[in-house]
Amino acid sequence: MPDEPSRGASPHPSPAATVLQVEALTLAFGGVKALTNVGFDVAPGSITAVIGPNGAGKTSLFNTISGFYKPAEGRVLFEGEDITRVPAPKRAALGLARSFQNIALFRGMTVLDNIKLGRHAHLKTNVFDALFYLGRARREEAELRRDVEERIIDFLEIDHIRHASVAALPYGLQKRVEMARALAMQPKVLMLDEPVAGMNREETEDMARFILDVRREWGITVLMVEHDMGMVMDLSDHVVVLNFGQVIAEGTPSQVQADPEVIRAYLGAGDVGELRRRLRGETAAGVA
Repeated sequence: MPDEPSRGASPHPSPAATVLQVEALTLAFGGVKALTNVGFDVAPGSITAVIGPNGAGKTSLFNTISGFYKPAEGRVLFEGEDITRVPAPKRAALGLARSFQNIALFRGMTVLDNIKLGRHAHLKTNVFDALFYLGRARREEAELRRDVEERIIDFLEIDHIRHASVAALPYGLQKRVEMARALAMQPKVLMLDEPVAGMNREETEDMARFILDVRREWGITVLMVEHDMGMVMDLSDHVVVLNFGQVIAEGTPSQVQADPEVIRAYLGAGDVGELRRRLRGETAAGVA
């Protein structure tokens, strides 16, 4: 019998055992609570997924962790440091990078220029050096081009579009460019908001491979929101389930698949067998 998934605000281990801690977050808009007492931990080097029905509060949670929303209560800790009131740009500089559900690229710029913008928070060049392209500015530019062109572009297999305008790219490639820009920020934790939304099967498989390799080859921790249950269950070490802004379960993929609260949240009184197939990434037609 599988271990029972935990619910609510999780007990927090020592900072060494976690890279990101979410502690009892509550977020409200005009008196309406979007998040209530949300808590969980993200282990270093793990892939953690946040799932839940539409309107469960997943993007609100991401916006709070990354600094775009300020919680009414609770804390966000990054490598043991309380960053709850730290502005979003500084969180990015600390190593917390994210992509967005709706692609947030500069469509009039090239792929290469969009990716290079991701490194902006880490540049140390002063205004004078940058203006006259002196010393440190030249070295930083050379290092940036080398890292972006030889590592990130090659890793995500987008060399053939590096000089293309983002506006001319199909949706799947734009999502890949956005991930490249996030990687250029040199993150310790990469937050992906619905990384395969709107993608076809081949594009989804490619993105899943990149996510696994980001963890395996780059040592980056991944926290993602995703609706593709097959991908979530295949990739994730840990799954957190939200419903109506509250954590209703968390645990391994196999634990949350079997949890009655998760089944009720997704399907109500519907076909439980069909939901379990969805959580395993199967279709009714594909099950014997």
